[in-house]
Amino acid sequence: GFELVYTDAAGSAAKQVADVDSMIAQKVDAIFLAPREEVPLAAAVKKAKAAGIPVFLLDRNVDASLAKPNQDYVTFIGSDFVEEGKRAAEWLIKATNGKAKIIELEGTTGSSPANDRKKGFDDRIKSEAGMQILASQTGDFARDKGREVMQTLLQAHPDLTAVYAHNDEMAIGAIAALEAAGKVPGQDVIVVSIDGEKDALQSIIDGKMGASVECNPRFGPSAFDTMLKYAAGEKIADKIINPDNFYDATNAKKEIANSY
Repeated sequence: GFELVYTDAAGSAAKQVADVDSMIAQKVDAIFLAPREEVPLAAAVKKAKAAGIPVFLLDRNVDASLAKPNQDYVTFIGSDFVEEGKRAAEWLIKATNGKAKIIELEGTTGSSPANDRKKGFDDRIKSEAGMQILASQTGDFARDKGREVMQTLLQAHPDLTAVYAHNDEMAIGAIAALEAAGKVPGQDVIVVSIDGEKDALQSIIDGKMGASVECNPRFGPSAFDTMLKYAAGEKIADKIINPDNFYDATNAKKEIANSY
């Protein structure tokens, strides 16, 4: 009984705002939205609310000072991004005995995962005197951009000993750049990342990546269950947090068959 109207913003916040406008014009019954950026999409969410269309945010959030759950949109379904960053930091502290010179590859500027994964990681390592961030720059969550940025930062900071990437795609790009520069990922430079995608688990098995914090991608069942509960008049929590696994050398081989 569902009809799915699907759009692709192709990495553009402006296009995504226009897509929401299009959905409003089509008078859809509900909108599932993964906001590319926190601020511009907050206004789009409020516009849908004004048109009487409930919005369910998936995977990425909007700016909390501009739009509120159970008021401007129904709920956010996704991971605790701050906690993901913190878990990556804790693993790296342990793996390096609290001593590392780190390059941080940030996600899309203005997106909630990038903002929160940076906060979780940076706040956690502040208390460790031996953990130093040499440079932090956006790679826009993309493999090739991560490789390019890593290439540039490597020239400025050849003494790095660790890479923290906000997602696996950038981490895999960084590994390629490290190898091209004659460094051995997993030995000369320890790499930790977030997402838990299949290619990352393979990199862990190959010894090139140390660990990846899963960002649970299984949104379909949770999104539709929540929408039906809302339609039935049930009270919906402000946030529905997906449980995230953690992958390293102890379980990557066993778990790779279940990854995406």
